[in-house]
Amino acid sequence: MSVSLRISRRTLQIYAIAALPLAIAVIILADSFIFNLSIGFNNFDNRFKRLDELKMQDAHSEAVLSLVQPTKVDIHGSSPPPAPVVGHGKKVFRAGNRLKPEVLGLFNSTELSRRFDSRVEEFFSANQCKVQFFMTWFAPVDSYGERELLAAESLFQTNPRSCLVIVSRSMDSRKGYQKFEPLITRGYRIRAITPDLWELLKNTPGETWLTDIKNGSRDPGVIPLPQNLSNLIRLAVLYRYGGVYLDTDFIVLKDFSSLRNSIGAQSADVNGNWSRLNNALLAFDKKHPLVYKFIEEFSTTFNGNKWGHNGPYLVSRVVNSTVGEIQHTNFTVMPTTAFYPVDWIQIGRFFSRPNDTDGEKLVESTVRRLHQSTYAVHLWNRQSKKLQVEEGSVIWRLLSQHCVICSQRA
Repeated sequence: MSVSLRISRRTLQIYAIAALPLAIAVIILADSFIFNLSIGFNNFDNRFKRLDELKMQDAHSEAVLSLVQPTKVDIHGSSPPPAPVVGHGKKVFRAGNRLKPEVLGLFNSTELSRRFDSRVEEFFSANQCKVQFFMTWFAPVDSYGERELLAAESLFQTNPRSCLVIVSRSMDSRKGYQKFEPLITRGYRIRAITPDLWELLKNTPGETWLTDIKNGSRDPGVIPLPQNLSNLIRLAVLYRYGGVYLDTDFIVLKDFSSLRNSIGAQSADVNGNWSRLNNALLAFDKKHPLVYKFIEEFSTTFNGNKWGHNGPYLVSRVVNSTVGEIQHTNFTVMPTTAFYPVDWIQIGRFFSRPNDTDGEKLVESTVRRLHQSTYAVHLWNRQSKKLQVEEGSVIWRLLSQHCVICSQRA
């Protein structure tokens, strides 16, 4: 009995010793399972958090992209692009300034930009300009091509004693000078000058708008900001200096020296009464009250989400509201034939060659009519920039007669 009991106790000791490592292993495995399970839940939770972060980053990126479009966007086109979707029809204001650095750079004053006023005054006074012309260019210098240079050529062919200032940072450079050198060496007066937005808009309603946009307290909208800056700066230079502003997609046909305080009708009804004006070409005296009204309207009703609201629609609203006001009657609304003899839908036919004798006669009569009643032909660059100038077409004929360098290119 005692032997059996001793064997039993020894057996139990052996079992106990053998079971101990197993128990430890089970405990370790259980602890590991619980630990890994905890990690798994944490990772699962972290994945959802990361997904949320990525969604937030995507939303932020979309917001940034919607504020500033790529720089290759044609800011001088005058026809409406497809309407952007903004908050399902509601204007969405994104607090805080999220403009791209290259766009914010337009607001900065530099040593060169602070000399804008003195450089403009010196350029005009030194050359005794018959007409002071202005254009704007906010795109990179490489985007300024032969089509744009043709506008300057035709301007000088018809207005050889005039001066042209290109309000631009990118063109006010060695590379920009090389673009204009063929004209400069022929004695034509053209110069690109870096603008100082703050000085240009000082003591005008536009100064408040500029501050609000830069500080992020006002929504710049989805329309590329340089396009709206061009809308504002053309008004500012005319108000400050007087002269003629025109977009870079015109062919100039006449001397502008007799044109003052004028804006062109883009469309008219069957009775010849204008239905919409356009700001692609403006001619006004210095400090003209109507131009001040344009700047005021820009600042107070700015909408960066609606194409044309700050440009063609703006001048139409203001002129329509000032009819009958004595202090604003010193201006003329020119007929559609003056600057917009063909609309943006039909511009393509001006680039096409005639197919037969009747077509040639139509081209001939069209060119003759344009020379009689049109100061400049707007090419609606957004629609026509990819079109080739076909030999014998209306545009081919106009360029042949109003070029300076006279090599056919477009």
